Amino acid sequence: MAERPLQIFVDADACPVKDEVYRVAQRYGLKTWVVANSFMMVPTSPLIERVIVDAGPDVADDWIAERVQPGDIVVTNDIPLADRALKAGGAALAPNGRPFTHDSIGSALAQRAIMEQIRSTGEITGGPRPFDRNDRSRFLQALDEAVVRSRRKPR
Repeated sequence: MAERPLQIFVDADACPVKDEVYRVAQRYGLKTWVVANSFMMVPTSPLIERVIVDAGPDVADDWIAERVQPGDIVVTNDIPLADRALKAGGAALAPNGRPFTHDSIGSALAQRAIMEQIRSTGEITGGPRPFDRNDRSRFLQALDEAVVRSRRKPR
């Protein structure tokens, strides 16, 4: 039976590293799904497919989670989606290059729940630090490493 090629799924609505994903995907010849709930431009390429889903909570996440398979890579800042990708046998990367792993996802989910609770009380917690060039560079390196790792694993 032929091995299914590795694919990349991008949770695209607020993703700051789409161009970096396109570059890595092109270099390795990987099918890339850019999933959003509104229209966005993507490069013209048979390897890149734009998917526009209905607006609503978790619609894009559900679309991705239903399709990710072992060896695939999901690019997202959404911790519950990263958890679903890992459970499906895929890899998950944040746009700052931080990989979500089976060892780290539990504490990430717990931290997210704590922060939601704090915010629900009206406490101002600030936001993430601004995305910068170092984050972009870390992401490129992490995505390249994730592709190499996934290609080595049997699927």
